[in-house]
Amino acid sequence: MSATMTSTAVCTVETVPLEGGVAALVDGVAVAVFRTHDGAVFALSNLDPFSGASVLSRGIVGSRGDVPVVSSPMYKQAFDLRTGACLDDDAVRVTAYDVSVVDGVVLVGAPREVT
Repeated sequence: MSATMTSTAVCTVETVPLEGGVAALVDGVAVAVFRTHDGAVFALSNLDPFSGASVLSRGIVGSRGDVPVVSSPMYKQAFDLRTGACLDDDAVRVTAYDVSVVDGVVLVGAPREVT
C-alpha cells in the first residue's frame, strides 16, 4: 500500500513490540497493530468477536504453520494476521486493514476486501 490521504499515521514501528501489538484509533475505530518476529506489520480490528471486548492488541502473536496469527487473550481463538480469518471457526473473521511503514511510521489505511 502506498501512503495516501486515506492512511492514518498511528505510531512509530518501534512502538510496536516484536511479537506484540498496540491499539490505535483510526477514524474512530479501534484497530490493533501487530509486529511479527521478522518485523512484518499487520493491522486488524481490535474487537474480539467472541467476547465483544476490544482486546486483540493484547493477544499472543505467533504462527500456525506458515500463517502469522494473533490469539485472543480472552478465549484463545487464533486470527490470521493477513486476512482476519479465524482459524478456529471458519464462519468468523475480523476486519483486516491495509498497513504500511513509511520512514519508520506505521500507516493504517482502508479495510481490506474479503477474498
